[in-house]
Amino acid sequence: MSADEIRGEAHGTAPVPLSVLDLVTVGAGRTASDALRTSVAISRLAESRGYHRYWVAEHHSMPGVASSSPAVILAHLAAHTERIRLGSGGVMLPNHAPLVIAEQFGTLEAMAPGRVDLGLGRAPGTDGATAAALRRTERLNEGADDFPQQLAELTRFLDDDFPDGHPYGRIHAVPGPVQATSPGGVQSPHRPPIWLLGSSGFSARLASVLGLPFAFAHHFSAQNTVPALDLYRESFRPSEVLDAPYALIGVAALATDEEREARRQVLAAALNMVRLRSGRPGLVPTPEEAEAYDFSPMEREFVTSWNANVVHGTPDEVRAGLDDLQKRTGADELMITSNAHSGDIRLRSYELIADAYDLPGGPGSA
Repeated sequence: MSADEIRGEAHGTAPVPLSVLDLVTVGAGRTASDALRTSVAISRLAESRGYHRYWVAEHHSMPGVASSSPAVILAHLAAHTERIRLGSGGVMLPNHAPLVIAEQFGTLEAMAPGRVDLGLGRAPGTDGATAAALRRTERLNEGADDFPQQLAELTRFLDDDFPDGHPYGRIHAVPGPVQATSPGGVQSPHRPPIWLLGSSGFSARLASVLGLPFAFAHHFSAQNTVPALDLYRESFRPSEVLDAPYALIGVAALATDEEREARRQVLAAALNMVRLRSGRPGLVPTPEEAEAYDFSPMEREFVTSWNANVVHGTPDEVRAGLDDLQKRTGADELMITSNAHSGDIRLRSYELIADAYDLPGGPGSA
């Protein structure tokens, strides 16, 4: 593993590499199968247009988000792509045994050598009751507090380097490095780079201490973005993985051919968040349903605040918004999540953003 497997390359007129974060959203009147077909289409478009990586986020017990099993989805996407990096944005490590994650991502690495990322978070990606069902324990804070230890264990499984005498010293994650030490064994030189994900300072500090790349969830924690990135950069310690900090931010952005359509789509996505935050998660509503919805004053205030951090509008407006955000944060990479009721709208958004930045494979390309 090297920094070359982490750092991306900007294309066209983009200030930094552009990537995709997919929540596999399911709109009202659509199925999970529809959403997954959209994911395949977006991943293929992203690959052809020069987006750097494509990540899938782990969520649970949310009808409008069909990404409960990132490793399964990534295996499917690996079969439909050839070059784009694929990864988790992220796997919520406290929900899983580290050995299981090492095995899953070792398998993905064997499927798509040299293009798999392992992004890790410590939040449950769901409500407390669902987290308890996932973890088979009611002591949810214990899982988050143990995150550094879980991370260290996972790293040792990936590298197959538990010290002599360790209880797990004779346990090996397969596929993995142990295969190279077996008689006649040959093993891939790659192993998935670990990224730490966060929406506050905890993971920023841990990533800096360990010299790991850091991904910040600006799309739902915008007020913490600059402080977290500053903390990460100021505290960064060079490692075998990185000699300098590398931070991407997740950005909610939606480009449409007409500005009014962008406003309609983000209103529907915001209504979905209103329902999620009030304990009523559901499918992403249609723009027509959102326009007819009677928002309370408190809900309207939330929608205004939420959509203030969604870069949306025409392609030129979105490009300007992304450029400004990159300058304000100094992000090394922008990971765009385009959420809308319709898969066609999401696909079109990534195409329009690629066109706005003159990414390869667009109109007029040789």
